[in-house]
Amino acid sequence: MTSHLLLFGLLVAGCSLAFASDPSPLQDFCVADQNSTVFVNGLVCKEARLVQADDFFYRGLQLMGNTSNAVGSAVTPVTVAELPGLNTLGISMARIDFAPQGINPPHTHPRATEILTVMEGRILVGFVTSNPENRLITKLLQKGDVFVFPQGLIHFQKNVGNGYAVAIAALSSQNPGVITIANAVFGSNPDIAADILSKAFQVDVNVVYQIQSMF
Repeated sequence: MTSHLLLFGLLVAGCSLAFASDPSPLQDFCVADQNSTVFVNGLVCKEARLVQADDFFYRGLQLMGNTSNAVGSAVTPVTVAELPGLNTLGISMARIDFAPQGINPPHTHPRATEILTVMEGRILVGFVTSNPENRLITKLLQKGDVFVFPQGLIHFQKNVGNGYAVAIAALSSQNPGVITIANAVFGSNPDIAADILSKAFQVDVNVVYQIQSMF
C-alpha cells in the first residue's frame, strides 16, 4: 500500500509540473490566429494551410527603444502578440535599452523564468527571494555576462555606466506577463485604499496620496 501511495504521489507531482508551464504543441506548430474571437487558455491555431513564413518572423529588434522616460529604459517585447508563431512553443524574448543610470524597475513575470544577456554596458541586476527571508541576490554584469531570474520573483536591472546599455532577455513562456511593482501598488485602477497602503508601508497616509498622484 505504501509503495502504491508513493507512486500515486509521484504521478500527481509529475502532472503538476507538466501543467505548470505553457501547453506543449501537439502538432508541428500552432500559429496564433489573432483574428479569432474564441477565448481559450492561450491562442487559437491558425489553419495550417494559411500559415506563411512571416508568421514565424519578427523584424525590428536591432532598433533602440526610446529611453526618454521617468525610469530611463525601454523594453521591446517579442511575445506571441508580436510573433504569432510562438504560440504553444513556450518561449519569448525582449530587448531592454537603458539610458545612463536608467533602470528597469522592480517587477515580476508571473508565468516565466527570465535569462538575461548583457550586449553592451555594465548592468546591476538583482532579485529578492520570497517571504520570510526576502534575501536580495545581486550581481554586477558586464558585456557577455548572463544572469537568470527565477519565475515569479521580484527583480530589477540598472545601468551603472555613463553610456547606454543593452540587454537581451529570453523568457520561458510565449506570454510571460509583467507586473511592475510600483505601478501595480500605487497605480492600480481603481486605487488601493490609502489606509491599506499606509499600514503596509508604515508611512503617513499623505505620503501614499502623493505617490499615487504620480501614477
